[in-house]
Amino acid sequence: MKKRIIALALVFCMLLPLAGCGSKQKEKLVLALRAGTYSDVVKYCLDDFEALNNVQCEVVELSEDELHSVLLSAPSKKGASYDLCMVDGSWVMEFINENVLTDLSALGYMLDDDIISATTTICVKDGKTYLAPYYGNVTVMLFNAESAKAVGVDPNSITSLDALLGFCKQASQKGLGGFVYRGDTENDIVVDFLPILRAFGGWVIDDNNRPTVNTFEFTRAMEFYIELCKTGAPLSKENLIQDIEAGKQLAAVGWPGWFNPETSKNSDYIPFPGKRAEESRNFNSNIYGIWTLGIPEKSTHKESACKLLSYLMDKEVQKKTVAVGGVPCRYSVLKDPAVLEQEPHFETICTALENGIYRPVIREWPRFYAILGAEMKKMMDGSISVSEGLKLAQESLEALMGSK
Repeated sequence: MKKRIIALALVFCMLLPLAGCGSKQKEKLVLALRAGTYSDVVKYCLDDFEALNNVQCEVVELSEDELHSVLLSAPSKKGASYDLCMVDGSWVMEFINENVLTDLSALGYMLDDDIISATTTICVKDGKTYLAPYYGNVTVMLFNAESAKAVGVDPNSITSLDALLGFCKQASQKGLGGFVYRGDTENDIVVDFLPILRAFGGWVIDDNNRPTVNTFEFTRAMEFYIELCKTGAPLSKENLIQDIEAGKQLAAVGWPGWFNPETSKNSDYIPFPGKRAEESRNFNSNIYGIWTLGIPEKSTHKESACKLLSYLMDKEVQKKTVAVGGVPCRYSVLKDPAVLEQEPHFETICTALENGIYRPVIREWPRFYAILGAEMKKMMDGSISVSEGLKLAQESLEALMGSK
């Protein structure tokens, strides 16, 4: 009887691995990512990582505002926590002050020299590395190539804002649409305006974080922007992309992450003009919208999350993501001859990333753009004058920032 029991036990143990019962339970990592191409690129890489590391990755895709909110409040009401997250550069100071992010250097992760150095400026604070630049989003001028041909203008000749305005007026007069902007949120209104403001030599704060809204440069830029936007219409991001592709609108401030070579048959993009007129000074108008990767401080799987972050940032892994819309911040990808043959736009993106700037890295930024965007919206719909709107915005922003 004992022999029979032992034999049955041996058979049972042999069958356990076949049934999967004897294998090590998979560790689960939850990823909070920005929805769209940004999360699609990450998801493309997960199968191989899961197989190599015996983990399971669950992806939570969120809008920009949802992602910002959920990371500040995690764990959520359902008790979920996140192990890897995407972070917009403008949130960094707020997140560090609120202890949202883990020190990656303490986990052994280091930024390497292949990453464009300008994109790392918000990733390190007080000797600690909190983030890694993952998706190289930077402002460009998105346009409909067929409409440009119909107007008889070579978009590559659009090297000033005056030229852009003339281009959009011609197209609008021919019924081909004009310049469109995202008008659905205060954040979108402000961000789309920043390249225009830079081309006029203005900015939203000075070196001491004091608001610089009610200024000569800002006023001129705002008046110009209103005139430019009258050639088109305010649209949501999705409708903006669709209308430019369909030839209903001509041009807009865009991002490489919106451009899919497989579906964007009529759309194209070039660098955004950095000067008002041909004879004007050329300012850096490349505004970063880079999506970085970080590990939430509340993660309970930090070591595995760091392995995943390191894997996603690997040179060869990032090179593979180009096929699905990835835009790495790495020289080895952006300057690779084989990659450039397939993605000639990367030359433009590389130059823009080398000379780009982040939106203000201040903890008040979400409240800052909400105040400014609300006043800009009134100015753009004509319910308030530019001078009055900027005066009110300046006063409110000085109160927010504690300026005197």
